[in-house]
Amino acid sequence: MDAPEKLHAWLIEDREYARHEERRGRRFAFPTLDPPRTALVVIDMVPFFVSGNPYCRGIVPNIGRLARTVRETGGTVAWVLPATTEPTQTAQEFYGPEAAEVYRTAGGTGPLTQRLWREFTIHDDDVLVEKSAPSAFFPGRCPLPELLQQRGIDTVLITGTVTNVCCESSARDASILGLRVIMVADANAAGRDADHNATLHTIYRSFGDVRATDEVVAMLSDGCRCAGS
Repeated sequence: MDAPEKLHAWLIEDREYARHEERRGRRFAFPTLDPPRTALVVIDMVPFFVSGNPYCRGIVPNIGRLARTVRETGGTVAWVLPATTEPTQTAQEFYGPEAAEVYRTAGGTGPLTQRLWREFTIHDDDVLVEKSAPSAFFPGRCPLPELLQQRGIDTVLITGTVTNVCCESSARDASILGLRVIMVADANAAGRDADHNATLHTIYRSFGDVRATDEVVAMLSDGCRCAGS
């Protein structure tokens, strides 16, 4: 029987908030959102990762709520799935042949729409792509950056799993590409709180903001009201 769903006990230390407040005069780099220019990026929420991890199952409702809000306010929802590729010699050396083969097929087979975790619904205007690297924003390994650019996206909300691998890699590269990055703390999942929080610390310190789902939903709603006033 699977362990009960749960969320990470996430934390940004007060000293980190204070560091940024002293340096730039405010806690968050991006205090507002322009919803039509915002994309929710959902990383690797496929059965291989979600089914066995109670933290992954725990973030499903928050990701669903964010997706609904992003769509309602005119933004883009992007689902990113692992591509099935042949393991490199380096991967076989690093993981071992058996583990490398397991990871090679972690994204599943068949149509992309059938590979996503069963509790999610893909809408016609959503973006659905594969990535052949940990990062969804690494040049040449995923079409996501170009697709978001075509839609005028300047802000990405990073969610999914694993926090400290593919989500962190995507957040770092998105920042390097000049996008405004917000990692949603209670919509990412790792194996342990310690791993999860180490990534949140790194992202907040050097690559973007870290916010809770409630905060992001409120920011999107406020941005939509401001645009309509």
